[in-house]
Amino acid sequence: MHLTYPAVLSALLFCTGLYGVLARRNAILVLMSVELMLNAVNLNLVAFDVWLSRAAEETLHSGQALTLFTIAIAAAEIGIGLAIVLAVYRNRGTSDIDKLRDTAEGPDSDGPDSDGRGTDGLDSEALAAQKAEATA
Repeated sequence: MHLTYPAVLSALLFCTGLYGVLARRNAILVLMSVELMLNAVNLNLVAFDVWLSRAAEETLHSGQALTLFTIAIAAAEIGIGLAIVLAVYRNRGTSDIDKLRDTAEGPDSDGPDSDGRGTDGLDSEALAAQKAEATA
């Protein structure tokens, strides 16, 4: 088999996963798209390992070893990612990334809508002066 077939399939899988990461709003679908991208990388690693083992006299199968390592890392990432998504869903009631991004910034962030005051009514210069006095 030629190297182009798995390389083209891997490129299609990776582009599909990239589209899923950039276009989806649901956190679980984004995690699934990341897994799709990792599987595309795994396919490339195995394909290049087989292709390079024909040229080399000694085969180490390092591409397959890296693939097993990547699968283990992806399993841990999905386990932790799903736990975080479930915890956020229980607290917020949604897994929409746009809504979660808005709640992560909070109402008293230093955005364009804020007036530069902290939680106790002091402006940022007064807070910086207090911190400087506390450390001195």
